[in-house]
Amino acid sequence: MGGPYWAYKDEGTWTIPKGEFTENEDPLRAALREFKEETGFDAPANCIALEPVKQKSGKLIYAWAAEGNLDAEKIKSNTFEMEWPPGSSNKQQFPEIDKAEWFTVEQSKIKINPAQVSFVKQLLSILPNYQ
Repeated sequence: MGGPYWAYKDEGTWTIPKGEFTENEDPLRAALREFKEETGFDAPANCIALEPVKQKSGKLIYAWAAEGNLDAEKIKSNTFEMEWPPGSSNKQQFPEIDKAEWFTVEQSKIKINPAQVSFVKQLLSILPNYQ
């Protein structure tokens, strides 16, 4: 995740590209839009729906798996504005994600938000050769 609150955090803080959608919006369409906004890349085709997971915050997260091969170093995220430092009245722009990286299965279970480990496990059940 991007922004100053996440700048020096690592284990348990990585997340999939995600965003909000309205009840009238198709969740997959929203996911494809968010992927593009947060990575600068079009999402791969043939997405496979995974079971949603509920994060500690209570937010329900939807995810899809797809085969692809993008260069993590070429990620270019959109930005958001926030007051920084807090209480300063100074507005600054920050990327929604500050970097992307490829991890092994075991590394991903350590790096990703604990609730989202379920997505890794679900994917492993679909692709048993990656155990």
